[in-house]
Amino acid sequence: MGRILLTFTLVVVVMAVGISMAEPVNQSASGGLFWSTANGNGHLARNAETDESLNDHDELDGGFPSLDGMLQWAIDPAKLEIKAHDVQQLSADELQKRQMEIKELVEKLEMPSDAKLMRIAIDDLNNSSLSLEDHLRALEELLILVEAIDNANDLHKLGGLASVIRELSNSDPGIRVACAWIVGKASQNNPVVQKQVLELGALPQLMTIVKSSVLEEEAIKALYAVSAIIRNNLNGLKMFYSQGGDQMLQGILSNATADVRLRRRSVSLVADLAEYQLEYSSKLEVPFFSNCALVRQLIDLTASGDLDLHEKVLLAVKNLLMLKSTEFLVVDGFCGLHGALEKMRQQLQESILEGNQREYATDVEDLCKEVDFIYLEKLKKISQVPT
Repeated sequence: MGRILLTFTLVVVVMAVGISMAEPVNQSASGGLFWSTANGNGHLARNAETDESLNDHDELDGGFPSLDGMLQWAIDPAKLEIKAHDVQQLSADELQKRQMEIKELVEKLEMPSDAKLMRIAIDDLNNSSLSLEDHLRALEELLILVEAIDNANDLHKLGGLASVIRELSNSDPGIRVACAWIVGKASQNNPVVQKQVLELGALPQLMTIVKSSVLEEEAIKALYAVSAIIRNNLNGLKMFYSQGGDQMLQGILSNATADVRLRRRSVSLVADLAEYQLEYSSKLEVPFFSNCALVRQLIDLTASGDLDLHEKVLLAVKNLLMLKSTEFLVVDGFCGLHGALEKMRQQLQESILEGNQREYATDVEDLCKEVDFIYLEKLKKISQVPT
């Protein structure tokens, strides 16, 4: 009898869950993704509904005020014993039929794998008969899915990477922004995807978007993707410079009307490039860093009132000071660095006194002192070397 009760409990609970889900929806293991039927064949959509209790019906029509109430009914010992007796009366064929029904229900409730979710999204992206909204939704789901490195690696295998790169030329700016974002996220710290993206020719296309787009968000996401593709990637760096990447960055830094977010990302990329130069100095010859115009553009940004930009400029200058190719700039005053740092420190001290982001301003001031110290020490060292 105990085994029959246990079996019946499982039957009731599974069937009850099936009743409570009139239109079954499967949640992805990635979190927040649902498999709905927008196009009738299983389409990705984000669950926009809040959890609501079931309609109030009495037990005569099988309704329950809540899932808890349903489960409490299901495990009521007295009721289970009565129902278990009924189950005992089922024939072998009837019992097998009931088991098959339960198995089918469980299969319907199973979550699709991330690979399956990606296939659905890619199919939707490639389906020209779907609406712009459906294409954007498919890209949104891919953006979430490629956060996992295994999914990012599978994107090209499933044909999705080529599709996303193709859509960088889409006439809709929202599509282009989403695609650039996906390429950047999939490439982040991922040599496998970086190589695939370079082979598919996306880097020059993204750099063109950065240089030519009149939409700030599009340029920002494209530059994000560029940074991710070339990060710690020698082939990517070589292609970046061959396509005029240094001129692209100088163009952004010299543009007084550029969005501050684009400037921040550009300065961060300069800092990264200087760091890569230290690592790849024997394999990569770049005159870019010994250009006083670049250093001057960076130093001019210290007049900005943006603390985040200040921090990024200081990190970039710190990395540039580490390069041997910038030694002659140090001798010449590093394009007025010392004076600019003094002015920056005054600004930061005022911010600290006024209580504006005091803790952050204090940290940036400490970094400012560190950069000034590195500069003065390097100047002293170079000055002591006999000519």
